[in-house]
Amino acid sequence: MTYVRAAEREEQIVAAAVRVLSSVGVPAVTLRAVATEAGIPLGTLHYIFPAKDQLLRAVMAKVIQDISSALRADMVLDRGVEHAFRQGITSFWSRLVEGGIGLQIMQYELTTYSLRAEGTGLARTQYERYVSLVTEFSEQAAQAAGERCAIGFDALGRLTLALVDGLILQYVANPDADRARRDLKHGLDMVLLLADPRPVATGQSARSV
Repeated sequence: MTYVRAAEREEQIVAAAVRVLSSVGVPAVTLRAVATEAGIPLGTLHYIFPAKDQLLRAVMAKVIQDISSALRADMVLDRGVEHAFRQGITSFWSRLVEGGIGLQIMQYELTTYSLRAEGTGLARTQYERYVSLVTEFSEQAAQAAGERCAIGFDALGRLTLALVDGLILQYVANPDADRARRDLKHGLDMVLLLADPRPVATGQSARSV
């Protein structure tokens, strides 16, 4: 039997879990179904993930990593906040929304599962990390381009997430790609109008004011 390192086995299991969760949903998923999808004995899965909640947390970490990669794909930070915003969020939309409705439904199910099963733990972590992604790349873009924004980067992250979250739900309910892309553009226009990124004046630092 070929030896597989624990880290590789964990990645294999998480990838299988994402496929199963995207297909059947969080309420219906079982560790046995994930083990079958991964092509491993159930005992091996239990050894690495003794509880379903542990596996779900690993799945969420993987999804957040994929979203971060999609946001940052080909992103050019030194062209400013607006360019980074439009490029990053449009890239995310193309790769992980239009190309993964099942994945988006799974994330909302993870949120509601967490709220009902364990309070706010996983859901809070999920949204804090999403906000952090947007906050970090917008702040980095501002610093790289010598810009400042009219609102705090953390507020910019929360508002952007609220916008994208709502548009994703509407797209899941009615997957009209053309309408969704127009709405996404208009939404980003509004957020950027509020953020009002501008070159830093002499004596200021590249940060929100």
